[in-house]
Amino acid sequence: MSEEYVRIYDTTLRDGEQTPGVTLTAPNKLKIAIQLDKLGVDVIEAGFPIISQGELEAVREIAKQNLSCEISGLARAEKKDIDAVMKCDVKYVHTFIATSDIHLKYKLKKTREEALQKAVEAVEYAKSHGLVCEFSAEDATRTDREFLKQVYKAVVDAGTDRIDVPDTVGYSNPRYVDSLIRDLRAIVNVPISIHCHDDFGLAVANSIAAVEAGASCAHVTINGIGERAGNTSLEEFVMALHCLYGKKTRIKTELLYETSRLVSSLTGIVVQPNKAIIGENAFGHESGIHTHGIISNPLTYEPINPEMVGRKRWLEAGKHAGVHGISAMLEEYGLTASQEQLKEILAKVKDLGDKGKHITDADLLAIASQVMRQEGLEQRIKLNDFVVTTGMNVVPTASVRLVIEGKEFVAADTGLGPVDAALKAIQKITDELANIKLREFRLESITGGSDALAEVSIKVEDKDGHVASARAAGEDIVIASVQAMINGLNRIMHKRTMNKDKELRKYTV
Repeated sequence: MSEEYVRIYDTTLRDGEQTPGVTLTAPNKLKIAIQLDKLGVDVIEAGFPIISQGELEAVREIAKQNLSCEISGLARAEKKDIDAVMKCDVKYVHTFIATSDIHLKYKLKKTREEALQKAVEAVEYAKSHGLVCEFSAEDATRTDREFLKQVYKAVVDAGTDRIDVPDTVGYSNPRYVDSLIRDLRAIVNVPISIHCHDDFGLAVANSIAAVEAGASCAHVTINGIGERAGNTSLEEFVMALHCLYGKKTRIKTELLYETSRLVSSLTGIVVQPNKAIIGENAFGHESGIHTHGIISNPLTYEPINPEMVGRKRWLEAGKHAGVHGISAMLEEYGLTASQEQLKEILAKVKDLGDKGKHITDADLLAIASQVMRQEGLEQRIKLNDFVVTTGMNVVPTASVRLVIEGKEFVAADTGLGPVDAALKAIQKITDELANIKLREFRLESITGGSDALAEVSIKVEDKDGHVASARAAGEDIVIASVQAMINGLNRIMHKRTMNKDKELRKYTV
C-alpha cells in the first residue's frame, strides 16, 4: 500500500453502539454494515460477541454477507472471548487488555507482568487458530511509555498482525500522539492503528497527528458516536485527509451524508446542526454577505463543494439576509421580483427576524406573494382527511388520505406518538413520489394554558438534496403538524419542478 493511503476501521457497530441509550437490533446492525461496505470502509468491527447471544448472532449474520471489507470482532485478552469471535465465523479478532497503572490497579487488579503475559497469550491463541489479529493496549496514552513499548514489542513477537493505540479517555493531544507513534514505529514492523475518543474535542486532530507520524489506519465511527463524548468522526477525519493532507482512503465521500442519516435514524442519536460535513447547517447560509458571496462564487464561503459529501447548499431567510439571497430563494420557486419588491420583501423579513421569529420558506413566499400581488403556490399535495388512534395501552396509529395531482392515496402507519404516526403515514405515501424525508421538527407554544395555541415548524428534504421549510399553527398539535408537513411537501415539489424546468431550458435552443 502507498504511504498516502489510510485504512478506515469503522467501529460504529461496536464502540458506536456503546453510546448511552443506543441498542441496535440485529437487522439494524446488518443494515448499517451493508451501508458501511457500500461507503468503502476497509474494516467493520461488527460487535463484541461475548457480551450476549444476540450480539454473537448479529456478528455472525454480518459475516455471512460476504461483504467486500474485512469483518472483525472485539475480544478481551481471554480465550473465551476469542472463541466467541470464532463462533461468528469471523477471521479477524481485535483483542485488548488495559496497560495503564490506573486500570491495572483499580479495574483489572493485576500487575504489569500479569497483563503482559495475558496480552501475549491472547495473541498466540488467536494466531494458533489462524485469525488475523489486531492488539490494543487499552488506555495506551496514559500508560508508562517504556512499559507500553515493552507490551507492543512482545505482542508483535508473538505474531500479532497489527497494533492499535487507543486514547481511551481522550486525554492526549496531537503533540503527544505524534511522539508516541514515532516511538512505536521505531520498535515494531507491523501496521499501526490509532483509536481516539473525543472527551476534549481532539479525536480527529489526534487521529490526523497519528497518521502524519506514520500510523496507517484509524478507528472511527459514523457521526462520531461512541461512549461519553464519542469517537473520531469518520466523515470529518476522511474529508480532512482528502482535502487538507493529500491522503487517500477508499471512502466514497458522496455517500457520507446518506450513511450519516441512516445511522442517526437507526440509533436515535440526532446530529447537531452545526456539525462539520454532515450537520444540517454545514452548507446552509443566511447572512447577506455570505449569500452574496456564495451566489457569485461558492468558494467564497464553502471550503468544499457540498456534492462531494452528498449534500446541497441551501439558503435561509432571516434578519441577517440580503437582497441577493432573498432573490435566489425566490427564484428556486420560479418567482422573479424587481429590485424595489426585493427591498420591500427584505424589510419585512428583517422585521420578523428582529422579533425573534424563525422564517420558513412558507413565510418568505407569503410575504413575496403579498408584495408581488401573486397567487400562492399551487397545492399539488392536498390533505383530504386523517384519523389518529392513541391511548395508554394502544400503539399510536394514523391513517392519512392525500390527494396528489387529482389522484387519491391512502396509507396507515404506527409511531411513538400520534404526531409521529401521522407524519410517517404521510411519508409512506410521498416516498414513492419523491422520497421526501422529515429532517427537522420543532414545536413551540404560542400561548399558555391547556388550550395553548401551538406552532409547528418543519424542514423536509428530498433524495436530490432539495430542502424546504414550513410551519402551521393551531390548538391541535397533530393537525398543526400534519398541515406543516403538507406545506413543506408542496414547497419541495415546486422546487423539484422548477429545477427540472431549468435543466430542460439548458438543452433547449
